[in-house]
Amino acid sequence: MSANGRPFRALLARDVKLAVRVGGGALTGVLFFLAVIVTIPFGVGPDLNLLSRIGPAILWIAALLATLLGLERLFQSDKDDGALDLLMLTEMTPSLFVVAKVVAHWVGSSLPLVLATPILSLLLALEPRAILALTATLAVGTPALSFLGAVGAALAVTLRRGALLMAVVILPFSIPILIFGVAATRAAVVEPDPFLPPFALLGAASLIYA
Repeated sequence: MSANGRPFRALLARDVKLAVRVGGGALTGVLFFLAVIVTIPFGVGPDLNLLSRIGPAILWIAALLATLLGLERLFQSDKDDGALDLLMLTEMTPSLFVVAKVVAHWVGSSLPLVLATPILSLLLALEPRAILALTATLAVGTPALSFLGAVGAALAVTLRRGALLMAVVILPFSIPILIFGVAATRAAVVEPDPFLPPFALLGAASLIYA
């Protein structure tokens, strides 16, 4: 790891800076996340009970779609400017290269969504326990979405229009993540549904996909 440590940290720092700068994926993802959450109450009406019931599912779907933003160019930008070929010549192994890219994508795109969730959840009339559980499940489950996205991005890197292929590959494998995340959030406020089993499965999924 010592031989790979310096290139890994340099690549991670570079990609995080690119993600959080103006025009990067972080601001775009949060704005999309906000747009979805704000428009849902207009579609379903002012029924607070209904909003609180469907709120966790809405937030998880919005997080999934926001995560997909920018994934198409996870490896594409490095391929276009030749950086991908140079990175393959460094001491860093390809697996660590992928991990660095995925971690940077999560920090730049998914972590801002997790941090914004407690505030945006208030728009859907969620209870404090539900907000806490939802934030925890998103923090644990969104890494799995990023690693899944890396698979689709790798398949689409040589295609001119790979966004559709990437979505087709990723979405079926994302369904269990959505199920576990929503189930854990619902269990936090609905008795006697257990919280820990779906939450543990969510964490296990992130570890397995990593």
